[in-house]
Amino acid sequence: MNFIDEAGVHVKAGDGGPGAVAFRREKYAPRGGPSGGDGGNGGDIVLLTDERLTTLLDFRFKREYRARNGEPGRGRDQNGHAAPELLLKVPPGTVVKDADSGEVLADLRENGRRWILAKGGRGGLGNMNFATSTLQAPRFAQPGTEGEEKRVKLELRLLADVGLVGFPNAGKSTLVSRLSRARPKIADYPFTTLQPHLGVVQYKDGRSFVLTDLPGLIEGAHAGAGLGHRFLKHMQRCRVIVHLVDASAADRDLVEGFDAINRELELFDPALRRKPQVVAANKIDVPEARERAREFARKLKRRRIHVHLVSAATGSGLDELLDVVVRTLDSAGLPQPLERDVGPVPSADVEPLPKRSARERKPRARRG
Repeated sequence: MNFIDEAGVHVKAGDGGPGAVAFRREKYAPRGGPSGGDGGNGGDIVLLTDERLTTLLDFRFKREYRARNGEPGRGRDQNGHAAPELLLKVPPGTVVKDADSGEVLADLRENGRRWILAKGGRGGLGNMNFATSTLQAPRFAQPGTEGEEKRVKLELRLLADVGLVGFPNAGKSTLVSRLSRARPKIADYPFTTLQPHLGVVQYKDGRSFVLTDLPGLIEGAHAGAGLGHRFLKHMQRCRVIVHLVDASAADRDLVEGFDAINRELELFDPALRRKPQVVAANKIDVPEARERAREFARKLKRRRIHVHLVSAATGSGLDELLDVVVRTLDSAGLPQPLERDVGPVPSADVEPLPKRSARERKPRARRG
């Protein structure tokens, strides 16, 4: 199944039903008075988070949702039925944005959370509500109000405590499979990981946390190079970042590569660079890589950054790495929102709403 984490949708809540203009016509009540009932309320469009969902795939194939209108009022003091709500299920971690302004409307993290995306219109009052001592036969009623119409963008942000970043082939997927029961694709060529993978890491005393790996980053990822830029937004939920360095990469200066990844994080959003980082040099089971990892650790020590030497393949050094990650989680605060969510740029990949015709803009005639 494709990992769909963005979708643009157009929603229209139901309109309220118009009130009725009617009068009693019983045989022995020649002046029975007004009896027009109220119109029913239009249906709301409601988002509901469901932990059984993992992507926004359903919204990729259907992008327009309309709730039913409320029923009109009837004679004999009969009110119209309210329309049922239209329930749309999304995975936990979905962010709802206004497609035109980019403003964040809702951040739905908890499972079972309900949020009204578009409010249905109110039903109009029938003429029986306007009868007074001086106006005993009102021949007018209220039309129903229109339901809300919106164009929104849904973005899925994975709910993970720890995120893995690094160049392609750094061993992120191998580390996830070693520490959890997740089984991502592992191969010896770049960009093996095409989508994020979540795994639950079991720690001591029954404690656990959620770990995710992202597709490998390359220089220019913040501007769209490679695959990682599509998934960098998933790092917002992470409280700690594990920066995995491939110590076996003889064609790359490890310190320059370390700085390049951090630069991509900051260019994508400064909030990512401010997250606590745990640095690990991987593949020390290779003799040449072990020496390169030690040299890398000595250079970063001058910056007061500790480097953990690990091997995801053999499990060497992973216990110590887990201890440090858990201690960092304990001291880390709640994840901060991305700066692009606070002051976002309007989305350009969502199709504009079609213009309403003159016939659709014409107000509804009142019932008489």
